[in-house]
Amino acid sequence: MPDYEAQVTEAFPELDYISSDDLRSKVIEAWTLALERGGWRDITDIPYAWNIHEVTNVRHVRGVTRIARESAIEQREFHGADPDIDVIVAATLLHDVGKCYEYVDFVEDEKLLDPDPRYATEEVPHSLSGYALAHEVGCPLAVQRAIPHFIGEIPTRTLEAELVKSANSASSNAITQSTMGITLQEWVDEYSQT
Repeated sequence: MPDYEAQVTEAFPELDYISSDDLRSKVIEAWTLALERGGWRDITDIPYAWNIHEVTNVRHVRGVTRIARESAIEQREFHGADPDIDVIVAATLLHDVGKCYEYVDFVEDEKLLDPDPRYATEEVPHSLSGYALAHEVGCPLAVQRAIPHFIGEIPTRTLEAELVKSANSASSNAITQSTMGITLQEWVDEYSQT
């Protein structure tokens, strides 16, 4: 069995942005559970998207985390808002943890060990399975609520949730433009699986 905890802490130096030791541990625990259940050999084997393998999910998650954190700092310093940095960093680090379940069918078999069929499926959108993982490991409700990042998944959006959603869009647009030469919306329009 791979040392998933070591993989997670090495992959995400942004964990150090979380001031709460307990919350940091819960983020690591959620990723560890997801990697184990998804049956991944290595955290860096998970692609950004089912059809974009040039960029890893780790790279995307790190980008979202950095964008959201910097935006939160700007909101605090420039506008006098009071976003919770720990909530934002934890939620951004977890916003795509569900891809550990959703993307097992879109990679070569040698990247996987033994995916648990109770979890490893594309049937549940990754933002919802990420929400469930955060709940399972005991992340605060504020973190859980900020993880679903598609319109309509949560009725009331907090400032922290909006930062996660907008940072995800910013990172995703950069990735689709650099890898495919299209915007995120063009990617959604062309490749939507609905």
